[in-house]
Amino acid sequence: MLSSLTLQNFALINHHELSFYDGFNVITGETGAGKSLLLDALSLCIGGRADTSMVRHGKDNADIYAQFEFAIEDGAASTHNTNTATAVRQWFENHEREFEGEVLIRRQLSSNGRSKAWLNGAPVSLTELKELGAMLVNIHSQHAQQALLKPSFVVEWLDSIAGLQPLAHRTEQAYKAYQKLKRQAEEIAAKEAHRNDRIELLNSQLADISPLLAVDYEQIEAEHDELSNLEALMLEASHAVQLLDNDSDDPDTMDLLGKAIRLCENQSDVSPTFSQASESLYLAQQHVSEAVGLLADYAEQQLPDPERLEELNTLISLGHRLSRKHGLPAINLVEEAQVWQEELDNLVNQPTSEVLEAQINSAWEDFTALAVELGEARQQVAPSISEKLVAQLQPLALPNARCEFVFTERATENYNAQGQHDIELMFSANVGMPMQPLYKIASGGELSRMALVMQVLLATHSQEPNQAEATDTSIATDLSEPMLVFDEVDVGISGGTAQVVGELLRQLGSHRQLLAITHQAQVAAQAHQHILVQKHHDTDEGQTTSQINVIENEAQVDELARMSGGVNITEVTREHARSLLADVSK
Repeated sequence: MLSSLTLQNFALINHHELSFYDGFNVITGETGAGKSLLLDALSLCIGGRADTSMVRHGKDNADIYAQFEFAIEDGAASTHNTNTATAVRQWFENHEREFEGEVLIRRQLSSNGRSKAWLNGAPVSLTELKELGAMLVNIHSQHAQQALLKPSFVVEWLDSIAGLQPLAHRTEQAYKAYQKLKRQAEEIAAKEAHRNDRIELLNSQLADISPLLAVDYEQIEAEHDELSNLEALMLEASHAVQLLDNDSDDPDTMDLLGKAIRLCENQSDVSPTFSQASESLYLAQQHVSEAVGLLADYAEQQLPDPERLEELNTLISLGHRLSRKHGLPAINLVEEAQVWQEELDNLVNQPTSEVLEAQINSAWEDFTALAVELGEARQQVAPSISEKLVAQLQPLALPNARCEFVFTERATENYNAQGQHDIELMFSANVGMPMQPLYKIASGGELSRMALVMQVLLATHSQEPNQAEATDTSIATDLSEPMLVFDEVDVGISGGTAQVVGELLRQLGSHRQLLAITHQAQVAAQAHQHILVQKHHDTDEGQTTSQINVIENEAQVDELARMSGGVNITEVTREHARSLLADVSK
């Protein structure tokens, strides 16, 4: 739930922090007072577009903070939003962010046109913010009912009301599995003509370089270089032995080391330096002796085996030829061969067209069986659901409203992920007028009321009458969906109709957190929390500000009286306001 909204230097607001109830929160105030600023701020926190005019005049930046909490409380207080919290937690995990039951969003607007956002103190992109925001808040305005006009929305809403989401999900997954097999078959068919040629080429290439695959080519190159130069290397080794240790009268390294050792030993009693040097010279003498042995053995070895040298020459020549042929260093051909082998294995193990055709037919049968089952289930529940829609719409100044779900079966080959039917919500508001698709005939006000009714039914459909024990003094919200925001949902209505809308909003607020702007006293009186926005002119600073206050008792009576009777508040209008509040069980 949205627990608080903080505004700093935002349009007409200097600074204000506002807390929200779980249930139905209403915003009222005179035209131009700044009621929509709260909705604008909330929209920015869920990724809405920024405007430099939102930064208060004379300030460099505007900051908005929105805090959402997902806490479990005892008794009649708010319960955990299981669905939304799970989705939010999963989103945080997918984006490698920590989630501890709280979401704090900060949006900063600069007068230079730049905008920044933070999520729980860490920077976040607007794309990410929009993704997360869609899980937290659902804003409905009188001019923004696009979702209601989308055929997919009607189908999804019908499935939600009827409890058919699991079956709809299985149908969608079966359709995707069928489509995946079809794409695979099409790809194989497109490559079929080249498949055998490619297999033959890969086999030929692997056979061509097979001699290199059986050896360590880098080691072969090193051995070839050494054997090719062995005579010269043996002479060099013999020369090195003569320098290090020989039987002639010429001085060698071993003789010189012996003399140095004796000199140091003679002086070791006088200085420890000579003793240390003597030990080091002994070690050097041992290392030189070992080197002499190695070089002597090397100098006295036999000349290379001509057959081995020929074998090495053959492998090196093959490596050079294949290197030129494939445009790769010979030592990299082994790695390339692994790639060829993997491709060859995939081609050889690829299912044949016959096998895929059988799999496709089976997948289609599975999908169509689910689609038919889903279509029958939808058709069975649609009449009762349309009756519920009509029953809720008629008291909202739509006494002649009629609704009907029309199912148009597609050709079998045109079934899609949503099933076998095109489904339209047909609507008529007037006697004698035929029902037509909702998007063709509904006015903005009618769409707004339809959206409200659909949300009420969606929030309450799963509760039996004896289970819906939430009272006005004990709001038991389950918040199974994002917070709902209605911008003047009651436009174009008044009197008894406004009373019904208010009751519907309060009923919806018993199941979902709700925020609404209204000009109707009958609607505002039904709220669990009443927020008043007023315009104030500061004569000292010469600036206009919007002031926000949560009102109750006599302050709420005065505001409802103003909404009912205009500027001049009389005792009569106050009594009317009190009667509106008295009708609400608090």
